[in-house]
Amino acid sequence: MDKRSLSERDICTKFITPALEKAGWKDKFLEEVSFTDGRIRVVGKMTSRGKSKRADYILYYKPNIPVAIVEAKDNKHTMSAGLQQALEYAQILDIPCVFSSNGDGFIFHDRTATGEDIEQELTLENFPTPTQLWDRYKTYKVIESTEEDIIAQQEYYSDGSDRRPRYYQQIAVNRTVEAIAKDQNRVLLVMATGTGKTYTAFQIIYRLWKSGRKKRILFLADRNALIDQTRRGDFKHFRDKMTIIRKRVVDVGGKEELVSSRRRGISATDKAYEIFLGLYQGLTGSEGIDAYKDFSPDFFDLIVVDECHRGSAADDSSWRAILDYFKGATQVGLTATPRETDTVSNSEYFGDPIYTYSLLQGIEDGFLAPYRVVRVGLNIDLEGWRPPKGKLDKKGKPVEDRIYNRADFDRNIVVEERRKLVAEKITEYLKGQNRFMKTIVFCVDIEHADGMRSALAKQNADLVKQNYKYVMKITGDDEEGKRELDNFINPEERYPVIATTSKLMTTGVDAQTCQLIVLDTNIQSMTEFKQIIGRGTRINEEFGKLYFTILDFRNVTDLFADPAFDGDPVRIKVAAEDESIATVEAEEENDEGLVDDQGDKPTDDKPKPPKIRYIDDTPLSTANDDRKVYVNGVDVSVLNSLELTFDNDGKPVLVGLKDFTRDKVREKFRSMTDFLTYWNAADRKEVVVRELTEQGVLLDDFINAVDRNADLFDLICHVAFDQKPLTRKERANEVKKRNYFGKYGDKARAVLESLLDKYADEGVVNIETLDVLKVQPLNRYGSAVEIVKLFGGKPQYLQAVRDLESEIYSTVA
Repeated sequence: MDKRSLSERDICTKFITPALEKAGWKDKFLEEVSFTDGRIRVVGKMTSRGKSKRADYILYYKPNIPVAIVEAKDNKHTMSAGLQQALEYAQILDIPCVFSSNGDGFIFHDRTATGEDIEQELTLENFPTPTQLWDRYKTYKVIESTEEDIIAQQEYYSDGSDRRPRYYQQIAVNRTVEAIAKDQNRVLLVMATGTGKTYTAFQIIYRLWKSGRKKRILFLADRNALIDQTRRGDFKHFRDKMTIIRKRVVDVGGKEELVSSRRRGISATDKAYEIFLGLYQGLTGSEGIDAYKDFSPDFFDLIVVDECHRGSAADDSSWRAILDYFKGATQVGLTATPRETDTVSNSEYFGDPIYTYSLLQGIEDGFLAPYRVVRVGLNIDLEGWRPPKGKLDKKGKPVEDRIYNRADFDRNIVVEERRKLVAEKITEYLKGQNRFMKTIVFCVDIEHADGMRSALAKQNADLVKQNYKYVMKITGDDEEGKRELDNFINPEERYPVIATTSKLMTTGVDAQTCQLIVLDTNIQSMTEFKQIIGRGTRINEEFGKLYFTILDFRNVTDLFADPAFDGDPVRIKVAAEDESIATVEAEEENDEGLVDDQGDKPTDDKPKPPKIRYIDDTPLSTANDDRKVYVNGVDVSVLNSLELTFDNDGKPVLVGLKDFTRDKVREKFRSMTDFLTYWNAADRKEVVVRELTEQGVLLDDFINAVDRNADLFDLICHVAFDQKPLTRKERANEVKKRNYFGKYGDKARAVLESLLDKYADEGVVNIETLDVLKVQPLNRYGSAVEIVKLFGGKPQYLQAVRDLESEIYSTVA
């Protein structure tokens, strides 16, 4: 057998797989493992997937505990040819042992070793056993005691389906379990919204519970929706082992009063459960009704804190009192947005994150939806508005004479025409896309959300007439709206379509099919911004949700340019050991998820209005409406509208689109000769188009910006290499002048002439598929099978198309 004539797959089947199985790895490895989905590219309204990252082999000591990776090459390559790629994948996957093979043997790279032992050559017969590689894994993870070993080996929960944790969930679970096995009692995990924090938490809890290391466990969240989703979702496998801790409501002298179970005596049945779900607000309260004190301080072995940035980050938080009370328990914090300000720090309490999986990494891997941004600048927002002399508000009172700007609108002053125009632009966008596209409109406060609901209802009166739930206000003060929250996030439910909100939907809302996020509120908090953007990042391919759009009326998306948007949190809290940290800065959310006066900050020349406090949007005072000034008769118009384009790394393209495309093309092709060689060598130009798209070249936008009638080939040559472009019709006419089709029979010639006309109208990619034979005018020559027969068969037809393409591109202007 000549190994050099075998394909890479043959090398795997005949040499590598037998070597692994002989070493004891049978049923302990997976082949051709795609561990990312491939970034979603958005071109106009079209989407495509980039290449996924795929390992040839991943070896598992236990299911979901990978210990080695093997990269294979055909025998024309050296044994070490795949090593660098395997090392890159091993670093991503947190795997210590790396192998490369061409079928002759293995090159073993040991990431736990130093010096000359780091790489060595092995024969096919000497591949390490599972026990040997597990020992290397333990060295890599510093697993030393027998107890640590047992806990680290505890298998994941499996429901019998093919569901497996994604690679980053697997890393997060393994690192957390291994850290806790080594008695680390405070752990922080940072995972972007939409990456499955609850599923990750479930697997952490399950493995520690099943191993017997943690027997009684509390899962803390800050929203009822999160508790209900958790109980009905991933945690449902705990069944009768699980309960929800609630405050009790009793009638005391005809008056409802909250009491804790401590005042009525907690039952043995309550304490017989092993997994407890609790709401922060449900466990704390005024003196005497703190439900968490029903339990002894050492009752829980493990506490998992979801959305830990919300309250536990602050030293004096009442929520923090729960964690301090159970300070002997191991505590794991989960968040997408770690809180790091002058006065508040997640890492101060939990320590540095044991693992971080960011929003941009999730988008790059294809697990999260990419976004595009449309900014709409209104004249009074950008230029300010000063009321004319003698201007009266709707109550007939004089309007204070000063310049009002974006920070004032809908918070201090309501301009009816502004709200109407925002509603018009939202409706205009939906009409151009899909009027039943799930949409969240983030507003300044509850009154603004109510006003936007009314304005949108008027703009969409036809659909509201069919069903009044087409647009609904979903805020903490509206019981009917809150009842519709589950329907809004349920992909199977059509209504509500548009939700106007303030704070309630910023976090804890799993809106899988939300495709439009409207920002009409002033956001300065990076934490809040990340949470809001997270409402759109989930992918649901079944319902066609692959990307989302941000419609920004307040330039909030400037925060994308902030280094803090997707970098590691910067810990900037510096305080002496005995220093008291009293409050969070006024513009931030405070300890209990309350917002003081919607973040309004007093100035020396503007007295602070009456304080309004909200819990999940619920007003505790009605003074808010009285402090706003309502005006109409204002000229409001769109000053500019801009769609931002994002590059391959998710950053806004600040240079011109032509310059950006030129730079991207020149990254891949150093000269026009290189590009011509590449283009002409491709059997199908569609492959070239796809590869350029994967490189981040925004072809559809680029063609629209330059010349839709020019050939893509010419546009690239023009922009990247200063060549004069030809239109597709000019290229087609050049082919016709040369009497190129004379060598074919009448019918075959007619087919090729029609393909050439099709190229002139639509471009080269559309003539390369056999599907083109099924549409006019090609289908008048017969079925696809009949047309192919005119050329002697499919290979001959495809060759004729390739020859036609060569003739099309034989002219260079």
